[in-house]
Amino acid sequence: MKLLAVLLAVSGLVAPAHHPAAGVRASDVRASDVWAGQPVGFAAGTTGGSGGAVVRATTLAELRNYAAAAEPLTIQVAGSIRVDPFGDMIRVGSDKTIAGYGTGAELVGGGLFLPGSHNVIIRNLTIRDSYIPGDFDGKNADNDNDGIRLDTADHVWIDHNLIERVGDGGIDIRKDSDHITLSWNIISDINKALGVGWTANVVTRLTAHHNWIRNTVQRNWSLDNTLAAHLYNNYLSDVAQYGTMARNYARVVVEDSTFEHVNDPLVVLSPTAELVERHNRFSATSGRIDTRGAAFDPASFYPYASEPAEVAARNTRQFAGPHRRAAVTPRTITVALDGSGDYGSLLAALGAVRDADGPVTIAVGPGVFREIVRAWPTRVPVTVTGTGETVLTYDLAPDGVKFYGGTWGVDGAATLGLLGGFVKIRGLTVAGSVAVRVAGDRAVLDRVRVDGGFQADGGRTHLRECTLAGRAAGPAIAVFDRCTVLTDSPGTIASAATPDRQKYGFLFTRCVFGGAAPAGTVRLGESGQIVVRDSVLGAQIAAAPWAGPGRFAEYRNRGPGAGTGPDRPQLTAAQASSFTAAAYLR
Repeated sequence: MKLLAVLLAVSGLVAPAHHPAAGVRASDVRASDVWAGQPVGFAAGTTGGSGGAVVRATTLAELRNYAAAAEPLTIQVAGSIRVDPFGDMIRVGSDKTIAGYGTGAELVGGGLFLPGSHNVIIRNLTIRDSYIPGDFDGKNADNDNDGIRLDTADHVWIDHNLIERVGDGGIDIRKDSDHITLSWNIISDINKALGVGWTANVVTRLTAHHNWIRNTVQRNWSLDNTLAAHLYNNYLSDVAQYGTMARNYARVVVEDSTFEHVNDPLVVLSPTAELVERHNRFSATSGRIDTRGAAFDPASFYPYASEPAEVAARNTRQFAGPHRRAAVTPRTITVALDGSGDYGSLLAALGAVRDADGPVTIAVGPGVFREIVRAWPTRVPVTVTGTGETVLTYDLAPDGVKFYGGTWGVDGAATLGLLGGFVKIRGLTVAGSVAVRVAGDRAVLDRVRVDGGFQADGGRTHLRECTLAGRAAGPAIAVFDRCTVLTDSPGTIASAATPDRQKYGFLFTRCVFGGAAPAGTVRLGESGQIVVRDSVLGAQIAAAPWAGPGRFAEYRNRGPGAGTGPDRPQLTAAQASSFTAAAYLR
């Protein structure tokens, strides 16, 4: 309790009155109960700057000097400190506690680096916004902008921090770092969340509990050659590519954690890796849940109390992260490549919508944004607007091979995935093998160029005055209204997979079909329920434009590709009244 009182005091907090047993309802847990006085797990015994002086840093220069000092120090970080030069990593020496003082303590545009340091505590901080616009993959030579980086560090406790929108990894634990505990942190709105490894040695021992990883793509965690990695009571939500991965000789135990909207939640990459999963909760996930071997028994190393996964998720949502001011999401968020916007990536801007209490518009500036973007389910309608010169692109293909095995599939390959309801996209070009995938309901694409495949996997989508330069597919409902459909090579425009019980599939109404494909080489559709009506069909449309089993029909089409022959079923006027945009979208 003595160390707890010291840590709470230097953070400007109040000591807890009681410690409820694990497994109690989230509503019975108070914020003070989760601010432990010492770490659970492999970092046990870490005291940071305890016993040394308590100092306060309000400027970058003060923080640099205190963090690099030889003697033990407890460093209170007060207010917002902007790191200069941008992306720089502040070096932290041994025997240090770096704690945000009160609410609003943050590092902006840089991070913390522990090179060979031991006995360090980092807590109650926000570390944010070192992302370099346009470098989504963090591959630029000048971009090693991690949130927190450990190189050959030992006895490190990272607790109650928020790391968001950094340029490379959220937390990188590298080069034989050991005796690490991560607790009650939020890693948010970035490509790469947490990586462990960068060594051929099997050394690192890691405990991670009550961490919330959200709106990320990869490395959630990537665990390479960990001697023992114990992950319990964590909450992973809205992960685009893969969740937790065991690599090479890693030994991993994952228990009582929640995976929600996560592709490939658990992956064992190497035949020499071992991963045990027990009592985890998987909700709206897809793909791999791998296990292999016995790994290790965490209880043989230290005592711990694990909550049921559902309880832990509620507690983590409520109490993870630093003490900070309530988030206020503006009604309009701007995104720009030149640094003039609120954010430099669309992924980050969509992440900011989670705290909104009303409709939000995201205004995206001109330029090419090379990102994997997912609009996850939210509580409010979201509109994303471009300038007409805004391009969102990525280069994965459904049949492309993942580095950990299998193929990306349509879901993984999509450049833009609309997974929540009531999302509008306006004035963008979206490019990719699968440019757009819709799984939520009531999506609207308005004056969007879909430069690649369009996949309708859920709900109803209204495409208004769009350009489709690719194939449309999927089992859900889509209305192409006054769209331009371009086909530059022989093939089929639409492949609906409409269930037999579902009346409506794809409707093309008042569209123009064109492109550079040779005359008579393009089919309108090959399966499902498809109606093409009141449209202009170019010469590239085949005389027999339908193939395979399906419910196909045309009505009042014109142009050189139009016709009414025996291979072209036509609606009557009475029938056509039931196949309108309003009927499909009702």
